Amino acid sequence: MPSAFDVLAERGFVAQCTHPGELPKLLAEKKVSFYAGFDPTADSLHAGHLLPIMAMAHLQRAGHRPIALVGGATAMVGDPTGKDEMRSMLSVGTIDANIRCIKAQLSRFLDFSNDRALIVNNGDWIRPLNYVEFLREIGVHFSVNRMLTAECFKQRMEKGLTFLEFNYMIMQAYDFLHLNRKFGCVLQVGGDDQWSNILAGADLIRRKEQKEAYGLTFNLIMTADNKKMGKTEKGAVWLDAEKTSPYEYYQYWRNVHDRDVEKFLCFFTFLPMAEISKLAALKDNEINEAKKTLAFEATKIVHGEAEAEKAKMAAQSLFEGGSIGGAIPASEFTLQPNTVVIDLFLAAGLIESKSEGRKLIAQGGLSVNGKPVIAHDAPVSREMADGKGVIVLKKGKKSFHHLKIVG
Repeated sequence: MPSAFDVLAERGFVAQCTHPGELPKLLAEKKVSFYAGFDPTADSLHAGHLLPIMAMAHLQRAGHRPIALVGGATAMVGDPTGKDEMRSMLSVGTIDANIRCIKAQLSRFLDFSNDRALIVNNGDWIRPLNYVEFLREIGVHFSVNRMLTAECFKQRMEKGLTFLEFNYMIMQAYDFLHLNRKFGCVLQVGGDDQWSNILAGADLIRRKEQKEAYGLTFNLIMTADNKKMGKTEKGAVWLDAEKTSPYEYYQYWRNVHDRDVEKFLCFFTFLPMAEISKLAALKDNEINEAKKTLAFEATKIVHGEAEAEKAKMAAQSLFEGGSIGGAIPASEFTLQPNTVVIDLFLAAGLIESKSEGRKLIAQGGLSVNGKPVIAHDAPVSREMADGKGVIVLKKGKKSFHHLKIVG
């Protein structure tokens, strides 16, 4: 049976690791506690967080214990990695509210029963720290010269790195030390942009505890069209169904570039590699079957099989004929005497302004009940709705919305 490291390597996760000779052997022969961190900068995780989460799930399936660290303290500073400017400062109340949402989302991927996995908040041990004592115990082990060479600081050095952000590496390293002392955590995992921070933590454990600690990073993902994975024109692809509906989530994966299909099947599903290889071998129009499998499996993991099935049926209804499915984004609308057709698209959130709507109408990009919109100021009547009071709006080829007329 392949070890957890072998599984991750075969599926393309592994970017770098400390102790390349020892770590694979450790993960094959012992059950270890490991951690990954998530800063609660929003009230939901998004698809860009999925790679470390899926890696944690694979490691847990191999018998290792995940520790999901939610950064109630580090989010107060903000990770400078990959940022052109300082992150917005969040209040403690906002951070703590975000943490509650994220904890619930992580439970979809990891089994937290009977301490098979743990969720911890670094605010519990960092917020109460005495600053001078912390500097004397931890700060003394960090070389400023060495820190300035770290990749995570380089981009910010050109525009100005605040002393607040400069502390982020020290705080993350202290997290690793704290988890090592309290839970026997010996491995930190994360995206490859966290390599410098992970090394700092492993080095701090060596200095303070005189024992080895390990780091493992995962490849950062750009899509075939050179976009950050999990981003669309509308913004992030959220794991929260209120922010990104299961149907929209399904459609994100259904519409990935052909060149990304095999990679995403490896990363974001639990399908066996033999099955992935067969799907990846499909060419031309047949690749759509692989995309449907990817979309269904990815949606099932995040939203459950029932929602994935509804999203699949809705997509088939819209794009392959048949009745309209029930998983398409929907909202209610109160009809006014002076309502015109462009008001419907604004209310549905399919356009951001009337000028955008007029431009799309001129290009033939908006339709109502399957018919192209000709005039932005065409009046809307209740007779336009079907027997259930629903008007079907469409933007472009793939964005649909059900607007239910009420009142």
